[in-house]
Amino acid sequence: MVTRLARGALPVVILLALTGLAGLAGARVYAEGPMLGLLLGAAAGSILLSTLLRPAPSWLVAPVSMLALGGYTLLAVKLTMRADADMTLLSAFLDAARNAMPRLLTAAVPVEAAPDTVLVPIVALWTAGLLGAELAGRGGRLLFGALPPTVAYAAALVLAGPNAQPALWQPLTYAAVCAVGLALTARQRTTAPVVGGDQPTAPKDRVFQLRAVGGAAAGLAAMLAVAVAGGPLVFGGVDREPHDPRTAVVPPREDALDANPLIRISGWAAQPTQHLLDAELPGDMPIRLAVLSEYDGVTWKVGADYRNAGKVLPSVTGPATTGKSSVVKQSYTVAELDGGLVPAVSTPNRIDNLRVAFDSRSGTLFKTDGLGPGQKYQVQSVYTKPDVNLLSVSDVPSGEAYARYLSVGSTLPTDLVNMANHITENNPGAYAKAYALQGFLAEHYKYNATAASGHAMPNLQFFLTKTVAEGGRQGTSEQFAAAYAVLGRMMGLPTRVVVGFKGRAGKHPVLASDATAWPEVLFTGVGWVSFDPMPQDQNTKPLEDDYTPPPPTKTPSVPPSQVTQSPLASTAGAPDGFATAKDPILTAPVLLMSTGVLLLGLMLFGALVVGLLRRSRSGRRLRSGSPPERVLGAWLEVRDAIRLAGHTPPPHLTASEIALYGSLIPARRRSVGHGTPLPSLDQLAELVNVVGFAPGLVGESEARFAVEQSQGYTRALRNRRSLLYRLAWSLSVRPLLWKPSRPVVAEPGLTSVGPPGRKTGSGADGLLA
Repeated sequence: MVTRLARGALPVVILLALTGLAGLAGARVYAEGPMLGLLLGAAAGSILLSTLLRPAPSWLVAPVSMLALGGYTLLAVKLTMRADADMTLLSAFLDAARNAMPRLLTAAVPVEAAPDTVLVPIVALWTAGLLGAELAGRGGRLLFGALPPTVAYAAALVLAGPNAQPALWQPLTYAAVCAVGLALTARQRTTAPVVGGDQPTAPKDRVFQLRAVGGAAAGLAAMLAVAVAGGPLVFGGVDREPHDPRTAVVPPREDALDANPLIRISGWAAQPTQHLLDAELPGDMPIRLAVLSEYDGVTWKVGADYRNAGKVLPSVTGPATTGKSSVVKQSYTVAELDGGLVPAVSTPNRIDNLRVAFDSRSGTLFKTDGLGPGQKYQVQSVYTKPDVNLLSVSDVPSGEAYARYLSVGSTLPTDLVNMANHITENNPGAYAKAYALQGFLAEHYKYNATAASGHAMPNLQFFLTKTVAEGGRQGTSEQFAAAYAVLGRMMGLPTRVVVGFKGRAGKHPVLASDATAWPEVLFTGVGWVSFDPMPQDQNTKPLEDDYTPPPPTKTPSVPPSQVTQSPLASTAGAPDGFATAKDPILTAPVLLMSTGVLLLGLMLFGALVVGLLRRSRSGRRLRSGSPPERVLGAWLEVRDAIRLAGHTPPPHLTASEIALYGSLIPARRRSVGHGTPLPSLDQLAELVNVVGFAPGLVGESEARFAVEQSQGYTRALRNRRSLLYRLAWSLSVRPLLWKPSRPVVAEPGLTSVGPPGRKTGSGADGLLA
């Protein structure tokens, strides 16, 4: 009796463990709260209910389980509803059922456990537990019963994407539970007693053995097919960041005023007594409303990617400000401030009593249905004052990742370019440029609350260059902040514009006169630093005292970036099919055997073709062509080997830098070449530099040396991999798909070239051999 009970309980325990692990994987992207308990409860409830209903007819299990699921989801909605929610339990449940999937995929990580974010995982896990229990219990197949929890586990990994910390123990535990469960249930079946007439005879044993051998052979062939087809892809994707399914869903969008709140500054300046909100702060500090990073020469835009967030807000993914930080708790009550942008001191990490969306790049908040009078909310922020001691020696970042902070549109007015050049003449450092620009605007331009709105390039040109009599050189903080940001970008400073309010200590009303805009500059190692280009008084110096613009010239136009598009694929038709005889009638065993043989043949043929193509290309690179072409071919073989080893060098590296990069590739443990240093590539890199500037100096001996060094390095690097990796290396089709690129060479001061090992010249990339 005990043995039978243990046998029946074993699949249940295994399924509980597998489904629980799937729930644990899904709960990783949720904030602290009831989500983990709800998922584990769904897993246990579905499996245990199916087990209790085992004596009942099979058609009864699904309806009863779905009714229980409905009750459980109502309980989950009740537990995760906000205390201040203005809807009934039923309306919250129906709203969550309608919008569960889009709201889950637009929620910021960590996801708050709310009715519309918990519904999909609970239903998915309950369904997986029900299917697994029925397949394993009624069908007696634990292998099939483990498939639904496995699908749920994979879905949880996809949902987490790159947003959760790696947890290697979870997949290892999952695989171990599967293996142990399959081994124990298989042992039970093989040790079951054989009753009288069912005693197998010798011929039946042989038939069974043949079937077992055939099944094992078919399984081995299938495993080989999967390994050959998916092995290179798996190895190539080890270091890649997982895909985030949230990128496929469009987040909430702002209206015109929220997309560019900078245009509201002049309106607020014209109505200075308008009561926007009430704030309570622990000290004097700015309150941010929006961060505008994108400028196209016409308008500044927020360019944010708002994602629904809970009380606990995600960390900011952009450059963080370093310095003295303090936790700031604030309280706000909305008065006449409209729109969806939510004011808060930077950088918020928690918000209460208001459901918002969050942009993790700028750290700003957005309410999709807009703010309303009387709304109250509390924010906790980490307010950081930058370390001013680091600014004088700090540089500014550059590159494609910061292009959005350097763009000024397609047209550069010559007079503004000349003005920017004048400001930077005696200020070589990044902080010196930023500080000089702040002083230049504060000294020569006036504040005028009645100035018209506008920050397009012609507006800024008028503001900066026209005289006071003509209406120029005066404006609101809109013009001052926008002019600073645009001139700063012309100087090479990454800038952005922030719109917000002047906050004061204690509880106080925030009026329209407190609205302001200010520029920020990004410094390496320091982060975003605010500047104040506003004049301290109206006693400004004439611009002509410090700067006299040169005679006007034609405005240069910056051509738009050229996008190289791949040519369209060929639309030629496929060749005509062959005439065939009448299809024979195939039995199932013959068809399965033929399919297995065909798959195995295709695998072997594919491996042979890939090997021949790669060998042929290597032969063309290393043994045909002129000596300079063979040197470059040897270099391409080295670059392919580095990429096959899982290390892709950045495209901007020079040949000598790639040689250093290749020498630092670590060896795999327990590999053949573990502990043996890789051959040096310095002389091959030097020959590549020679080919780049003086190909006529490369002779036959240099080409042979390059080929030998390339083959020796490739062989040594391959031997440092594991046996499985070396097999994937030889059969990988990826090198045939890589587009070869010319190496980046450094400009040398080359005079002559001799055999490898003899130094004959020097330059920016070192001594050439």
